Amino acid sequence: MMQVCTITRIVDETDVHKTFFFDVPMKATPGQFVMVWIPGVDEVPMSLSYIGEETGITVERIGEATEALHKMKEGDKIGVRGPYGNGFKISGKKALFVAGGTGIAPLLPLIKTYGGEKHVVLGARTQKLLLFREELEAIAALHISTDDGSLGYGGFATELTARVMEKESFDMVYTCGPEIMMRKMLELCTEKGVPMQASLERYMKCGVGICDSCSINGYRVCKDGPVFDSNLLATMDEFGRWKRNEAGRKVRI
Repeated sequence: MMQVCTITRIVDETDVHKTFFFDVPMKATPGQFVMVWIPGVDEVPMSLSYIGEETGITVERIGEATEALHKMKEGDKIGVRGPYGNGFKISGKKALFVAGGTGIAPLLPLIKTYGGEKHVVLGARTQKLLLFREELEAIAALHISTDDGSLGYGGFATELTARVMEKESFDMVYTCGPEIMMRKMLELCTEKGVPMQASLERYMKCGVGICDSCSINGYRVCKDGPVFDSNLLATMDEFGRWKRNEAGRKVRI
């Protein structure tokens, strides 16, 4: 059931990212998502970056719906359904969290919840697009990569992750970001013999497993995911290679 929520607080994270807090507390598991209705525009899936008494979503301005959301102000109303899907399962005593871009959003509440030793690889195209840097530095060993070399390791997050995994051993790897990145993470974790959980993003319409628009190898990301483990991901030949567009056609990622 959709709830009408008031935007209580907006934080400008970067030039293209904002975090929107709203006044409906949610009992959610890190990794679950909500369907957000922007009045008069569209309804889109959003990961929860803050869970609890203050609920929040962190949104990159990349299309019509997110452009409209970025123009909204504190006190404006949005519609929210959820939370939906299966979240992350906490496991082990030492974990590595690998995020590319806004992929850090669903990982942030998990990192806060995880009680063991935690290392975070945070990747972005450039220093100005790094999210939650100060917050992460306070709670985990933070390793930064930027594609342009403006801060930290100059290169992809997966390259930095390989270096970190050469020096440290982990019980579990959690990841979210571009699917090509997560495909590389699956290969790396398989090589190292470390289990992995990944949060996938697919085009969604209903969010509850009816329309099948988010299908990947017969699994529905909204219902069976969005978090999948490495054993299942290894059986998906579409993972990191194919997705479905708005018309339901299979296209290359």
